[in-house]
Amino acid sequence: MILACQNITRAFGEHVVLKNASFHIEEREKAAIVGINGAGKSTLLKIIMKELLPDEGQVTVTRGRTIGYLAQHQEMSTGHTIFDELLTVKQEILALEARMRELEQSMKHAKGEQLTQLMEDYAKLSHDFEQQNGYAWKSEITGVLKGLGFEEAEFDKKTDTLSGGQKTRVSLGKLLLSRPDIIMLDEPTNHLDMNSITWLETFLMNYPGAVIIVSHDRYFLNRVVTKIVEIDQGTVTTFHGNYTDYAQKKARLRQAQMQAYLNQQQEIRHQEEVIARLKSFNREKSIRRAESREKMLDKMEVLEKPTEVRADMRMELEPRYPSGNDVLSVEGLTKSFPPRTLFTNINFEIKRGERVALIGNNGTGKTTILKILNGVLPADSGSFRLGARVKIGYYDQEHHVLHMEKTVFEELSDAYPTLTNTKIRNVLAAFLFTNDDVFKKIRDLSGGERGRVSLAKLMLSEANFLILDEPTNHLDIISKEILEQALTLYTGTVLFVSHDRYFINMTATRILDLTDQTLTGYIGNYDYYAEKKETMTSFTSGADSVKDTVPAAPESEAKLDWKQQKEQQALLRKRQNDLKRVETRIEELETRDKEIDQLLTREEVFTDVSRVTELSREKEELQEMLAGLYESWELLCEE
Repeated sequence: MILACQNITRAFGEHVVLKNASFHIEEREKAAIVGINGAGKSTLLKIIMKELLPDEGQVTVTRGRTIGYLAQHQEMSTGHTIFDELLTVKQEILALEARMRELEQSMKHAKGEQLTQLMEDYAKLSHDFEQQNGYAWKSEITGVLKGLGFEEAEFDKKTDTLSGGQKTRVSLGKLLLSRPDIIMLDEPTNHLDMNSITWLETFLMNYPGAVIIVSHDRYFLNRVVTKIVEIDQGTVTTFHGNYTDYAQKKARLRQAQMQAYLNQQQEIRHQEEVIARLKSFNREKSIRRAESREKMLDKMEVLEKPTEVRADMRMELEPRYPSGNDVLSVEGLTKSFPPRTLFTNINFEIKRGERVALIGNNGTGKTTILKILNGVLPADSGSFRLGARVKIGYYDQEHHVLHMEKTVFEELSDAYPTLTNTKIRNVLAAFLFTNDDVFKKIRDLSGGERGRVSLAKLMLSEANFLILDEPTNHLDIISKEILEQALTLYTGTVLFVSHDRYFINMTATRILDLTDQTLTGYIGNYDYYAEKKETMTSFTSGADSVKDTVPAAPESEAKLDWKQQKEQQALLRKRQNDLKRVETRIEELETRDKEIDQLLTREEVFTDVSRVTELSREKEELQEMLAGLYESWELLCEE
């Protein structure tokens, strides 16, 4: 055991955040602290770091062990460059290196016993230098910075000029380089793109020390942690396994607790009925028996009703009317912010009922595409066309659609003037704004609260095409799950940008990957995309490795090898193109299959025998063609 929290209690006024909380962390263990916003997760980290004192209880850390802590918000005004800021972690190594250079100079002129002593000192310093990975400090810093999404051209940027998110990434890099025995991270993935999150996952999984993470990124938690410490209404409970294991165990536990509560309530009602009946007999013996049962009830330890999973937050997304089948068509879209080109000549279509995730690294232009589609920004060239009866509902991650000077109530009442005050109050209550909360100014709300206001406006819009930019930012896990369920049941069309891979997995039916200024489409969720991407990468790296490992050969053999490589690369491109064509055809047929299903539910169709027969025959043909295409797709993937 490397860290133990024993009976920690902490209150802010009358609000008890933690009560009698206990858990421990073993060496090399990777653990997560989870709970809704305001549950006390960050408070617990600050108590461990002694930034806050508990009202009761204590934190014990094994003697001599170090803790590194990354808070959510970072201040940095040292005047250093990004590279030099990380270099501050390596001062001990730099001092060793400087001392070694001094000894090298001294040894040039020393003789006899002095030289022997200098050589012994040098050998000791060299050993220490090597033990601390001194010969690789520069590449180590470079690797961490690149892993966290910084390009080499940015290494000389002054930290004073960085955004809050960039400063957090620099601070995270410093923490990782310092290699403490215990790493504690508060929402480390908030400012990272997908590649950087994947890199951090690998780093933490292989980290030789213990790791404690507060995060709402469930995919990240599934990959990294083996223990979940849950804070629920001040009570701390430990679950072994990753996030999915925890969610399943928690659901079973909640179900068992609810069943026990209901059984006890039923027994109490039964006993009360028996007592009332015995008393109604008005006989001494019956009254004694009734009193005996009353004493038994008084001694019973009454179970509290288990808290529902955010039962008071409700979200229902439903379009007022359906759109046409063709929802969006984008042709030749290009956008630059000189000297940088974001994307060039991109084309894609979205059909009714699809939920399309637009993904890619930070700065590739995902949000820009959404802004162009919403008329916030103009494109340099190209065009887009909305289909018939398409009504857009837009969720902006920066909440520009909200008015900072208005109250929460005014934000909804001004946007939807036909709604009654009661209706607005009910909608706001569904998003956890009750009593005087509705009179708070938008500018005074937290990021999560602003997100809930934007979601409330989105729900009231009754739009049939939702365009969402990072809708899960600042939402806790329970709120994300409520949004996921609402989107899954939504009968309209969705295009969204997100870095939340778990959210994408649960909601997306198709993925558009914006990389190298162009879009690549994938049918399926994030797991499918990741698997497919890995397959394509292995194809490419396989071709590269052939090129890299070919030994020197006579000219005729070298020409032959070059020709073979070209043939291999051409074959690879052909297979990739074949795969893309098959996927496009599958998408077309699956879309038509869904259209037939919807047609067969209409009264004017299912009452027409000839029309039903025609559609049924077409559906059978589609199923046969799809079966063949699925087989072709599997073969192409294997190849």
